[in-house]
Amino acid sequence: MAKSIYEYVRNFEIMDPCLPSTWIVVRLDGQGFHKFTAKHNFIKPNDTRGLSLSVRAAERVMQQQKEIVLAYGQSDEFSFVFKKCTEVFNRRASKISSTVVSLFTSSYVFEWPKYFPDTPLLYPPAFDSRVILYPTNKTLRDYLSWRQVDCHINNLYNTCFWKLVQNAGLSGTEAEERLRGTLSSDKMSYCFHNSTVITTMNQNYFAKALYYLEIILPLNKQTSISLKISFGMNILTYYWSLNNSELSDSFVLQPISMQIYASIFVCINMFIHSLLNFMHYCTYYTVFTEQKLLIYYLLVN
Repeated sequence: MAKSIYEYVRNFEIMDPCLPSTWIVVRLDGQGFHKFTAKHNFIKPNDTRGLSLSVRAAERVMQQQKEIVLAYGQSDEFSFVFKKCTEVFNRRASKISSTVVSLFTSSYVFEWPKYFPDTPLLYPPAFDSRVILYPTNKTLRDYLSWRQVDCHINNLYNTCFWKLVQNAGLSGTEAEERLRGTLSSDKMSYCFHNSTVITTMNQNYFAKALYYLEIILPLNKQTSISLKISFGMNILTYYWSLNNSELSDSFVLQPISMQIYASIFVCINMFIHSLLNFMHYCTYYTVFTEQKLLIYYLLVN
């Protein structure tokens, strides 16, 4: 920057570095998305176009910001987890937050025609963002659990609500009154007694825990192959048991027999798919991209 007599104004900038050795989480939230989804005729309770669009926007963020190791989204929000040791933007909260939210928003608009080719964008969507710091793995796991539980509850409620409106012919007010005070077990009972609801909730896109994962299988020091599998698992019981000290940049299994790995994961896959009939809340999408384990978890209300 050129020297001038006005350079003193830089002293008024707020230096807001994040505490060292903490997980940096940037959470984005859509502004007025109930109105936005209504104006653009999103399918209720879940719209796969909106789901795919938000996931694509999150992918673009992660592809550009190499220090992000995990992304987790639901409804109109997305959380991005940066490495504990990251020094991106000198750990300045405002720079990190503004960069993530601006790239996500611009990507959402840029990719819109691909996912909504017959629906013109009537006005620009907006997202806000905040930075949260978590000092330990436990607090980060609890944060992700909190967002997961929130998604479970919201998806179950929204699925029942919209099926009461669409299938049972109730008004919005009547559907709210019908669901007022009900427990999750009551809503699940309604779902199990309504084949249309079960069919909708049982789609892989909205299953409770469905991962798509590419495992790197090293055959020797020079050669490795990839095995793509899908299986259902809870983020806290599986992912963190493998990465309980640090979110790693890569997930590489120790070299043993490829047949053993394949057999194990085929068995897991078959077993989990047999359980998916009883898991109807939300979805995980885990993909291996650029040696990062990315977890996408999104519900479009």
